[in-house]
Amino acid sequence: MKTKQSTAAMNPTAAMNPLILRARIAKELMAPNPVSINARATVKEAVVFLSDAGFTAAPVIDDFGRPVGVVSQSDIVRYEREQLEGVLNPDTDEDLVTPEGEFLGNGFHAEHPDVAAVHEIMTPMVFAVSPKTPAREVASQMLKRKVHRLFVIDEAGVLVGVISALDFVQHLR
Repeated sequence: MKTKQSTAAMNPTAAMNPLILRARIAKELMAPNPVSINARATVKEAVVFLSDAGFTAAPVIDDFGRPVGVVSQSDIVRYEREQLEGVLNPDTDEDLVTPEGEFLGNGFHAEHPDVAAVHEIMTPMVFAVSPKTPAREVASQMLKRKVHRLFVIDEAGVLVGVISALDFVQHLR
């Protein structure tokens, strides 16, 4: 009965070959035209945007396409937690009354309408590189800053791409 041998067992030097990064600069690593959210969008719009796209975070841009921050699920959770203080508990004996004087029964609660904008809750920090930044420097920046992604901005400061840790893995051979 024959058994399959691993590649490393058949060729011991195969296991010692280092992985090589095929990309030399940020432009070759980046995912171009990243989706982003406008700084003036509401927090509720950000929730829908991140949920629908399946993202944990997204760059926040101004009206000129320049990144001004990052909004993440963590930012939203932190914001929503702070908003809970403004919600009346429906389990109390308080009678809720509308502005017109109408009494609302048990089980109702009141919330303040939320019109907060993304720029109010985002992390106002953008870690970015240029399209010509060497791949080695991109990796170094990500490790040094302990971030999962870096944004790529052009000479005018406009967001043109994003590089994630996964992008590095995809460019290895």
